[in-house]
Amino acid sequence: MEAAAAGPRILANRRGVAFDLVQANGSVECVVTLEALEAYFWLEPGASDARTLKCFGDGYQRIAAIAARKALAHPSANVELTPSDFGRRL
Repeated sequence: MEAAAAGPRILANRRGVAFDLVQANGSVECVVTLEALEAYFWLEPGASDARTLKCFGDGYQRIAAIAARKALAHPSANVELTPSDFGRRL
């Protein structure tokens, strides 16, 4: 029996939001940095945890798509998304 993937959570060091990306071949632990959320998802600096998770949720489709592409390009158990991942033209 498999455990369910954990929901998005603020990292203890408040550096980003961690989430699990479930793919056909398994799960990848991902982090999108607060810097990326501030630069590309209208998160205000110093925002509350609730506001941070709302911005993450609002941008989840785009965040998950970029995380999936990065995981395919660079297979790893962990993926970190920074502003440079969102600023690239594919």
